[in-house]
Amino acid sequence: MRSPIVVVPSCTRSVGAHPYYVAQVKYVDAVLTGAGCQPLVLPAMGARIDWEAVLEVADGVMLTGSPSNVHPSHFEQTVLNPALPLDPARDATTLPLIRAAIERGIPLFAICRGAQEINVALGGSLHQALHQAPGFIDHREPEGELEAQYMPAHMVTLTPGGMLMQILGVGSQMMVNSLHGQGIDRLASGLVVEARAQDGLIEAYRIDAPGFSLALQWHPEWRLADNPDGLKLYAAFGRACRLYQSQKSSSAATLMQPTEEGAYVITR
Repeated sequence: MRSPIVVVPSCTRSVGAHPYYVAQVKYVDAVLTGAGCQPLVLPAMGARIDWEAVLEVADGVMLTGSPSNVHPSHFEQTVLNPALPLDPARDATTLPLIRAAIERGIPLFAICRGAQEINVALGGSLHQALHQAPGFIDHREPEGELEAQYMPAHMVTLTPGGMLMQILGVGSQMMVNSLHGQGIDRLASGLVVEARAQDGLIEAYRIDAPGFSLALQWHPEWRLADNPDGLKLYAAFGRACRLYQSQKSSSAATLMQPTEEGAYVITR
């Protein structure tokens, strides 16, 4: 059986005078080395995408972090800080992809912006500036070298008996890195909290629906080879993708019936 294919939606970025579709190497590499799956970067082309073609080959979807924010019009707010980057093309790609993946039961793994996207796609809202919201700590990364930015920054408390605790096999608390200015405000219906920061911010959740889903506000992909917790998370995602692929193949096989002439036709 072929390697499961994990769709990784891209961002858009200008390099010099030209626009590009881009995906950070650390996310794409984590799909290959951590999940044991074949990453397939999906250009952020929005409505121009043939969704049936994409979903037919997808055995999983991973939503990455990004410097850009989800446009607040998707949760009925106006832009609070026009200086912060937005990526409407990515929004137009990921939001419908999320809904379609959930409908099909395709495994979903979401990180940082990706976790915010699922919440928005399902009707939730975001804090646009956590550091200005009463009661919350500043979750943004410090200035300086990447190594310092991705260092453990604060504690999260895991939901007892939750999916995240089962995957990691850890106690009720763990340290995580923190590189986000925005965060979940109103949690969408159908989402189940898996972890919270000490200020109450939702840091992880899953979708209350069949199939694997996990959304994290922190970055498990950083230095993955030296990150035991990150390896466990990506391994769990990879297992889910292989299971989905196997079930999809079995379902397709049952639809194919031989004719008397030896050809095969699809039956429903």
